[in-house]
Amino acid sequence: MLIDRERELAVLESALADCLRGTPGIVLIEGAVGCGKSELVETVAEHAAASGAVVLRAIGTAVEHDLPLGVLGQLLAAAPAGALPDPATAPDPSRIDVMQSLCAAVHRLAETAPVVICVDDLHHIDDLSCQYLLHLVRRTRAARVLLVCTESVHERADDPVYATELLRQRRFVRIRAERLRPEAVDRLAAAEPAAVEPAAGPADGRTPLPADAAGGNPLLLRALIEEHRAGGRTPELGGAFTQAVLACLHRCGPAARRLSEVLAVLGELGSREPAVRLLGSTDGAVVRGSAALDAAGILDGYRFRHPVARQAVLDRMDPDDRTALHRRAAELAYRDGAPTAAVAAQLLAAGPTDLPWAVAVLSTAAEQLLADGATDRAAACLELAYRGRADDEQRAQFRTMLAAIIWRTNPGAAERALAEPLETLRAGRLGPARLGPLARLLTEQGRIDEAGEALERLAAGREAERAGRPARLGRGADPLDGLSAFPWWAGSAQSCASARPNEPLPARISAPATLWAIPEYSADGVAGVAAETFLRGATLGDGTAAPIVQAIRALLATDGPARVLPWCQVFLEEAVRRGAPGWQATFTALHAEALLRQGDLTGAQQQAEAALDLLPERGGSVFARGVAATLIRAATAAGRHDTAARELSRPLPEGLAGSIHGIAYLRARGQYHLATHRFHAALGDFLDIGRTLKRWGLDRPLLMPWRTGAAEALIRLGEAPQATRFVADQLAHRDAAHPWISGPTLRVRASLCEPRERLALLARAVDELHDSEDRHELARALADFARVLRELGDGNRANMVNRRAWQLAKECGADALCEQIAPGLGAPGGPSEDARSGAVDLAELHARLSDSEKRVAMLAVHGHTNREIATKLYITVSTVEQHLTRVYRKLNITRRQELPAELHLLGSGGRV
Repeated sequence: MLIDRERELAVLESALADCLRGTPGIVLIEGAVGCGKSELVETVAEHAAASGAVVLRAIGTAVEHDLPLGVLGQLLAAAPAGALPDPATAPDPSRIDVMQSLCAAVHRLAETAPVVICVDDLHHIDDLSCQYLLHLVRRTRAARVLLVCTESVHERADDPVYATELLRQRRFVRIRAERLRPEAVDRLAAAEPAAVEPAAGPADGRTPLPADAAGGNPLLLRALIEEHRAGGRTPELGGAFTQAVLACLHRCGPAARRLSEVLAVLGELGSREPAVRLLGSTDGAVVRGSAALDAAGILDGYRFRHPVARQAVLDRMDPDDRTALHRRAAELAYRDGAPTAAVAAQLLAAGPTDLPWAVAVLSTAAEQLLADGATDRAAACLELAYRGRADDEQRAQFRTMLAAIIWRTNPGAAERALAEPLETLRAGRLGPARLGPLARLLTEQGRIDEAGEALERLAAGREAERAGRPARLGRGADPLDGLSAFPWWAGSAQSCASARPNEPLPARISAPATLWAIPEYSADGVAGVAAETFLRGATLGDGTAAPIVQAIRALLATDGPARVLPWCQVFLEEAVRRGAPGWQATFTALHAEALLRQGDLTGAQQQAEAALDLLPERGGSVFARGVAATLIRAATAAGRHDTAARELSRPLPEGLAGSIHGIAYLRARGQYHLATHRFHAALGDFLDIGRTLKRWGLDRPLLMPWRTGAAEALIRLGEAPQATRFVADQLAHRDAAHPWISGPTLRVRASLCEPRERLALLARAVDELHDSEDRHELARALADFARVLRELGDGNRANMVNRRAWQLAKECGADALCEQIAPGLGAPGGPSEDARSGAVDLAELHARLSDSEKRVAMLAVHGHTNREIATKLYITVSTVEQHLTRVYRKLNITRRQELPAELHLLGSGGRV
């Protein structure tokens, strides 16, 4: 580590050469702690020993400073046996004649060989040893004696006479061991592996060597290099670098250590004046101390060069002392008008406080930090403000703000954070300025009924003001103030024109429910275009997360899962980059919903499980139960009833019933009850959904097709007339134009009809469901279609359709449905093996068949007759026969029953 020490070494070598020639000398090496003074002494000692000189070594230490003759004893121990007398044996070692005797013995020893005396850390030398060395210096004029000493610049010897006496000597030389120059540091850093990070990042995972952290201090730089070699990540708390920093501070003495603690506490507020006031010292002492620590490379002015060094100092402090210093620093910063964020940082470090101005400072700092995107710091400010001198309304405000922040990491904690504001609301102690933000957050969390409570209170306060009565809830607030989370597809004024809270609730759509409404469906896809336009321009953040989620939900409802899945992935990746597990869970849950809409039961269950695993508490929140609803529906449809039952057995959180997520949970539970033959329970769940959605003004089949489930339960209970009414209501709704609604509804309606009418309805249902992307519902409809064909005596068509239904069910992971369609078909070695062995590669099918042949073949796979195919495609029966003949020839088959089931995956311009 003697790089960049050429000048110092040259001076030492010259002094040693003079000594060897008979000229005595004195060299004092000054420098900050860790700057290489000891290495220079070690080098000159090695060179002297190699030249035949007698080398006497000693090191001064703080613990031996008061030990008489401690340093001198070390020097004598290094001398040849019997060459030098030991003053400690004299009756009075301080007598001048004893000193003269030792001086004479050193001169005699120098006649036989040069004597090089090296004393490290001279500032720690004991007084009596110091007197002996001064006596030797004064009386050595021609002897071959060289004295080399080191001294730290920040801690001079207590006796100024010693330094003055050295300075008076003719052969005295002073060397200043400075920090390494930048070019020298660069040479050392460049020699380290991965010291310069490649464009694509270090191949071995190492980070670049942060050489600037050492400030040119050779000791600190050596520690950085060793830590870098060991793990590739530097510096880290507890590592070699921080240990070296603490060692340097320890060697700097108590005054410098205390100054470092004060400056560590001050952090970004570090400067001379606050350090003087916090330390209770003088300007001169602080200036000298900071200069010494700067010279040691630890500080840059009044601030630490690297945050890990500052943290290491803070961690070593007594906790009570540290807290007291932070509190005092906060008071000084507040009185001096320091930036709010800086004052808040000191308050956060100090912990709970009863300072009268602290709550206001923390609240203001939280708002500024939120605006800057520093959500974690903002949350910490709000937590501390909440624990300070805050009234009920302020505490509710802080909890509401905190809930908005922590949703990104822990939705369950965000829900619980609103418990106290709701309690304050119900006690009538929440002012109008706090009601709007509370209602908005409750709405975003899907807690519609509780959000309605907040808006009703707000509306009541406004009505009281209009009537000229004193408003219990305060003045000057608009009922919708803060409730800005309205749908992206309509302006808040238009979407809520008929649902302002000052009108009787519920209105056509209650204001909280507006966020969860979906746009009107149209076959031209206008709603989907609007949603995707919004999503393309949206950036995930605290203010945009809720609208993004609602846009994806609306896109799923109106345009289907294929359009939604890419957006789920886009925003999931963004949530991962932002380190927001709550948002990750949200978009993973949306992914699961989209997969369930496609009929991918296995994928939906896996994604729902992944979303729940991202939550710190799997079952303790309203949101978690909404995610679990997707898992339950997927497991139920797949026939994994144990999995569904296990999830249903978890305790339900308070407030679930009045939330959007509670509606999803009821749907899942109702479907489980249907599958396990608990039809009364299923009917109760579906009817509860209907009542709640009507109360909210959200009774849209595209949002929740509860009538289908209710009708199925009624059919199983023998209540066909009532089931017919529910089916008719759903088919009469404007949402019935969507194939995802019409297909399943027609399937249920068919079960209420005679076989001939049932066949026609199921054909329509299959036709609609093919366009819905829901392969599971399509498999169910095909299975019903095959059963009716068999009832009507068309066995060949029934077998073909049944095979198609089984294939779809298998692809979906619906093992229970597979067993219903063809019991035993999935057994090892059974017909399913033959079916799989005859599978045709999709790319090969696509290449072999023309578009017209694909359309005809696909309709044939679904079991339609040639005449039915001709009618649907507006071609002649003869043309259909010609197309099928060519298809048979190209696929090397001879009859319709051998058509590959995979044909449905090729797509078609015709409708089945």
